[in-house]
Amino acid sequence: MSLKAGIVGLPNVGKSTLFNAITNSHVEAANYPFATISPNTGVVNVPDERLDFLSKLFNPKRTIAATFEFYDIAGLVKGASRGEGLGNQFLGHIRECDAIVEVVRCFDSNEIIHVEESVDPKRDIETINLELAMADLATVEKRIAAVGNKARVQKDKESIYEMSILTPLQEILSQGEPARKLSLKKEDYEYAFKNYHLLTLKPIIYVANVSDADYMDLDNCKYLNIVKEIAKAENSQVIPISCEIEYELSSLPLEEKMEFLKSLGASESGLDKVIKTVYKLLNLSTFFTVGEDECRAWTFTNGMLAPQCAGIIHSDFEKGFIKAEVYSYEDIHEYKSEQALKEAGKLRMEGKTYEMKDGDVVFFRFNV
Repeated sequence: MSLKAGIVGLPNVGKSTLFNAITNSHVEAANYPFATISPNTGVVNVPDERLDFLSKLFNPKRTIAATFEFYDIAGLVKGASRGEGLGNQFLGHIRECDAIVEVVRCFDSNEIIHVEESVDPKRDIETINLELAMADLATVEKRIAAVGNKARVQKDKESIYEMSILTPLQEILSQGEPARKLSLKKEDYEYAFKNYHLLTLKPIIYVANVSDADYMDLDNCKYLNIVKEIAKAENSQVIPISCEIEYELSSLPLEEKMEFLKSLGASESGLDKVIKTVYKLLNLSTFFTVGEDECRAWTFTNGMLAPQCAGIIHSDFEKGFIKAEVYSYEDIHEYKSEQALKEAGKLRMEGKTYEMKDGDVVFFRFNV
């Protein structure tokens, strides 16, 4: 599965610094609005200590982690949905994303200008979310114009069904509220998500970019507490990080990185938390394939059956699925070898109705 997250925010909130840290790349990060004038994309490995263990155990020729793709777009400003600034030009690049990461400035600085000339997380979040809602409203109204007459005059069943979704979407978006606040039936939500690619229908994570000093004392960060209150009201997630610290961490060797994190009183980086939180939001898990040639992590949606997961590797695996040889990561971690697992009766043969579990280590048998 190819997973994508779009990074949005006002200019000069730390988006490009965060992106640099995520990909350990060097896109432009300048102290003026619209420094990023083209969409930047970067791929990062999904951190998973289980894959590290399996790789050490099997000593394969190569180890392949699951990956996550991030899109960084130009900073949005008031009026972006009407064409103000450069950010609106690139909203289309994140319509195909699975989740939105909204970076919110939660630090004061006399050196880094703010487009509104003051730091106010609540105002900034409202600005971004309104622009995303207005962009979605334009999408919905364009679709209504295409199917409205068919539903009303021609009584076309498909168009009538679409209008039953589009009408409440239009109503909530016109109020400046995100589409995800609308209570839709599961099948209606899935239809809208698949066909309309609405930005505000996607799950959102707020990344509160705090100062280095506040990162060491998060409980007393007034700006962070404001973002937390907003996220709680929306049933969303907020992750406090210092984008500058994350960028420093991204350039360090693993051992030095862990020492740095330890000195901060942390066991994992903020970026790792962002990626893991997106996984939870999207209801995703990981299974593994292992062997002398390759140890690899694969991403799947919870609830998928064994043949569907086999199809993630190759469509032929799903078509010709026979059975899956499965054991859990916890068991291989305890017994240390597949032979010991077999002797302990921990290796199972599962059929087409088996629902895959997070941490399953699997070998698919198939015939084409």
